[in-house]
Amino acid sequence: MPPRPARLFLALLASGLAAAEAFAAGVVTLNVRVRHEAVAQAGLRDAEALTARARLGFAPAPWAGWSAFLEFEGVAAAAGDRYSQSGLNPAAAGRAVIADPDSVEINQLHFGRTFGKTLVRMGRQRLFLDNGRFVGDGLWRQNQQTFDAALVEDRTWTGTTLTYAHLRQVNRGLGRTHPQGRWRTNSHLFHASRDGLRIGTLSTYAYLLDFPDVRANACATLGASLAGGAAMGPGIRWVYRVEAARQTDYGASPLDYAARYLAAESGVNLARGGLAAGVEVLGHDAGLPFRTPLATLHPFNGWADVFSAIPAGGLRDGYVRLQADLPGALALSVRRHWFRSDRGGARLGEEWDLMLSRRFGPAWTALVKLADFRGAARGFPDVRKSWLQVEYAR
Repeated sequence: MPPRPARLFLALLASGLAAAEAFAAGVVTLNVRVRHEAVAQAGLRDAEALTARARLGFAPAPWAGWSAFLEFEGVAAAAGDRYSQSGLNPAAAGRAVIADPDSVEINQLHFGRTFGKTLVRMGRQRLFLDNGRFVGDGLWRQNQQTFDAALVEDRTWTGTTLTYAHLRQVNRGLGRTHPQGRWRTNSHLFHASRDGLRIGTLSTYAYLLDFPDVRANACATLGASLAGGAAMGPGIRWVYRVEAARQTDYGASPLDYAARYLAAESGVNLARGGLAAGVEVLGHDAGLPFRTPLATLHPFNGWADVFSAIPAGGLRDGYVRLQADLPGALALSVRRHWFRSDRGGARLGEEWDLMLSRRFGPAWTALVKLADFRGAARGFPDVRKSWLQVEYAR
């Protein structure tokens, strides 16, 4: 047997060779998205943005239970003063906001270790829980929202996923140069889901969010959701989803409130599409609305993004959604929204949303998308938005 120093050297050499092999067998990821967005909003000058977003990432092959990922992200705009970059460019004062500012940053950088069926991951990372309504990555905007966090995810029990995350910073889609682009936080996310049940998938959660610099957004949200369905015949499936939550002030919040969240949706899925109807209620308490500071906002309450900030009297969003596969490999999505205040039920507006998309091979996707909001109350101007987009991802 070699002497101890030699054994140590050989062990280090073997570890180094294994790490080098993992690096050499790593995967490079690339995502490039080019988009033209146009906005016409009553009371503001029209805006248009031609932006390109590129993400380049690298993940070494897993080695002895370890994993890592590094991803850079850059967003560039042509004629960047033709739209307000969330107030970053004074030359665009008076124009409508398109929240895609120029930026270059490390989008993700994290390291992980797997212990049996438990993953521990540290660093800047993407988090997306349930449907993204309370914790998401802002996937529609060019600059992705990520989190400086410690994550523990356990799948020891079949069909059960337990998740805990401690957040230290939120890297928001506004970019690192915006005054609100980074939020310091001391937040805790608890989430548990159980699938394979006869009634569907059951999820429960507790999101304890504290923000010392944006104290009004500090809140505690406790809730649960249930999603499932049943076959109704060949190629026809009834589906549903219900969710309820209660939110109160928390941590550094100077507020004192308790607001409800309710959501219910039911529909049918067919071989080439589906139809669903639902309602979402974001409640209020004495003029303080339910808030979702870490949400992926764009898929909810209309693509015109009029209700990214919930009104003081809360919001009721009744909607119908149609999805269909069309000839020529086209996919159609149509949505209709009716918005009312949760306090008193006053009409706030209506909206039509339309999207037509097509995939070209495994990597390319193109889409055209429209949103038309018509306000019915003071403070809610008419908004029309359109998008043309091409994306490459591998």
